Amino acid sequence: MPTAFIKPGRSKSLERRHPWVFSGAVARIEGAPAPGDTVKILSEQGKFLAQGAFSPSSQILLRVWTFDEGEEIDAAFFRRRLEEAFSLRRQLFPEKSEKSALRLVNAEADGLPGVVIDRYGEILVCQFSSAGGERWRGEIVRQLRELTGAPTVYERSDLEVRSKEGLPQRCGLLWGAEPPDLVEISEYGCRFLVDIRRGHKTGFYLDQRENRRLAGEFAVAAQVLNCFSYSGGFAVPALKGGAENVVNIDASADALELARRNILRNDLDDQRVTHLCGDVFALLRRFRDERRCFDLIILDPPKFAESRHQLPGACRGYKDINLLAFKLLKPEGTLFTFSCSGMLEPDLFQKIVADAALDAGRRALVIKHLRQDADHPAALNFPEGAYLKGLICRVR
Repeated sequence: MPTAFIKPGRSKSLERRHPWVFSGAVARIEGAPAPGDTVKILSEQGKFLAQGAFSPSSQILLRVWTFDEGEEIDAAFFRRRLEEAFSLRRQLFPEKSEKSALRLVNAEADGLPGVVIDRYGEILVCQFSSAGGERWRGEIVRQLRELTGAPTVYERSDLEVRSKEGLPQRCGLLWGAEPPDLVEISEYGCRFLVDIRRGHKTGFYLDQRENRRLAGEFAVAAQVLNCFSYSGGFAVPALKGGAENVVNIDASADALELARRNILRNDLDDQRVTHLCGDVFALLRRFRDERRCFDLIILDPPKFAESRHQLPGACRGYKDINLLAFKLLKPEGTLFTFSCSGMLEPDLFQKIVADAALDAGRRALVIKHLRQDADHPAALNFPEGAYLKGLICRVR
């Protein structure tokens, strides 16, 4: 097996079982591993640290499969990892119906860096974002077929991050029958049509499941502004919860059309909904100038920071959008505000929101801290996995 030797003083994160090894921490590699091959990782003194997948094109040169020296990285390894992940979801969600949607494998948290598997009813959707995941892609799909009996396994590896791994983007059928254009799922009594071929992520934001339910509880008799609304994930439970009306804003006309279809699918009155296609920042400034105001505002923007050097600009973006939201809230109004930028730590996000409230001249209370749902666990040794952070704020 090829061997990577870690520079003196750079092995502390591995000793704390962090699964990433950056290229700057590696002194040398003995052998000639191909992309995705398993490499033994040793300290400069020859102490075993881990086994990981080699990714020569990425700054993350090695992603750890196991910290056990005696564990073989083979078909049996991937079967164990998948079975463990599936077992956890069965324990966490024992009542899920055949039309429900769930994340079955959450990359590093489930010991499979760069591998994400989501279930939409009977259909499985996979993403392989690392050289290691790509190397074992065929074996993982074979195991999925045996373990789940899914009639369709579809790939959504159309991720920009794959270019950092030296991999092309790819999307298409991996196994079984072609999926329908839209797949229906059920979530807390809400029905959603999901476009797994072209939709965001693998088709839907499964990580916001519980937060959508909470938003419905806060929407009673409310005028709701739903920003970055996508396909209506927050709009449907808000209307079911008794919202007086909802304004959906998204940059995609196709997403808004799917949101409209989802509202009708739940036998809700589409006349209570206004769909606006455009830039959220510009439209919020227009609402501010028009002195519009709302009882409940939901800010669920896309990731503003993909890397640390983008973080200052992301912080300005979060500050701007939260400042506008605070100005648009009625007294005793509620703000659901989120960030899915993993590089942005929760304390910094809360400080940004606090500064926005201060600059808006609003007194705000944090009612609840929010995060991704339980099928998107984060390992304690990998804090970057806790990427989704949110606040429910009540203003005075």
